[in-house]
Amino acid sequence: MTDQKNLPPAGGSAAVVHGIETLAIHAGQPADPATGAVMTPIVTSATFAQSEPGKPDRFEYSRSGNPTRAALEACVAALEGGRHGFAFASGSAATMSLLHTLRPGDEVISGDDVYGGTFRMLDKVLAPLGVRSRFVDMRQLSSISDAFTDATRLVWLETPTNPTLKLFDIGAVCDIAKRRSVPVVVDNTFASPVLQRPLDFGATAVVHSTTKYINGHSDVVGGMLVTDDDELAERVGFLQNAIGAVPSPIDCYLVLRGIKTLPIRMRRHSESATELARRLEKSPKVARVVYPGLPSHEAYELCRRQMKGPGGMISVELEGGLDAARRFLSSLEIFTLAESLGGVESLAEHPALMTHASVPEPTRQQLGITDGLVRLSVGLEGLEDLWDDLSQALGRIG
Repeated sequence: MTDQKNLPPAGGSAAVVHGIETLAIHAGQPADPATGAVMTPIVTSATFAQSEPGKPDRFEYSRSGNPTRAALEACVAALEGGRHGFAFASGSAATMSLLHTLRPGDEVISGDDVYGGTFRMLDKVLAPLGVRSRFVDMRQLSSISDAFTDATRLVWLETPTNPTLKLFDIGAVCDIAKRRSVPVVVDNTFASPVLQRPLDFGATAVVHSTTKYINGHSDVVGGMLVTDDDELAERVGFLQNAIGAVPSPIDCYLVLRGIKTLPIRMRRHSESATELARRLEKSPKVARVVYPGLPSHEAYELCRRQMKGPGGMISVELEGGLDAARRFLSSLEIFTLAESLGGVESLAEHPALMTHASVPEPTRQQLGITDGLVRLSVGLEGLEDLWDDLSQALGRIG
């Protein structure tokens, strides 16, 4: 696949677009035909007029479809290189709607280092309903192959993972699954389509928490699913309407506004995070730095091959364990102690006590989510200001 898309610009004729920067600003967003408005209108109507009974035009009821939401869905689908986009009220809603395509007796192969909310869905929501999940280290391709059974119906992976920033070879995983006719879904939240497009490597679908980098301003909760698979798109579209976990038109507008600066933001996030990771690696207060942009990362070469940048997330193992992590996080002044990530502001959190508290402690330890691990989401503030903040916080941990 290429970055080219047929895009209707304001003038009305088709244009071949190569750059993701152009897609971010224009894809799915022609000038409003009714008013000429350049920015996509916020259509708050719950219902839409029909010319004949039972024969609606494109839209009939906003749970089923809404013009502002349709623009967002088309835009993110274009960014990911897919034909079908579906917006949801949260990343978890997107994930759960997709997982509703499974039936009792089906099995999922999942990376063992997934977002805590995804683990909770698979382990606490689906398991009691008869859908079994096998959690494997996807760095080992043999582990993936060995996990397949006749009941396997889905492969789920994140790359980079949250919070240990493991990278998995998307193309290799898809090759294994394709031989068994099993779809592969990739949570692309940490990378965004600017840095990585899983459909290009053979994935069946991509999911996002648009709360994070895609929106980028920490003022909206949302989710997205993109696929090129017509059959899956039909099923997801039905579930999106039937379950109804859809975003409001205002939320869709805000995400669309955030997307316009996504390519520029992702470059800045990556540049700042790379420099901060290099400096942190030299600190005697830091036991290890996990960042795909460092040569010390186990998948450094895979990152260079699979991604267009290492992203804005850094995980840091502090000397001194939990006490050091508490002191460090409590001492930060520019980095805000909070969950979530991917905003213009820098955030810091403690996975074991916050985002991954739902993962059993033995599992956390096995995955490397130790008591001394902190996760940094590097924002767009001045680089030296961020470094000064990290330095003074490190200085207070003893």
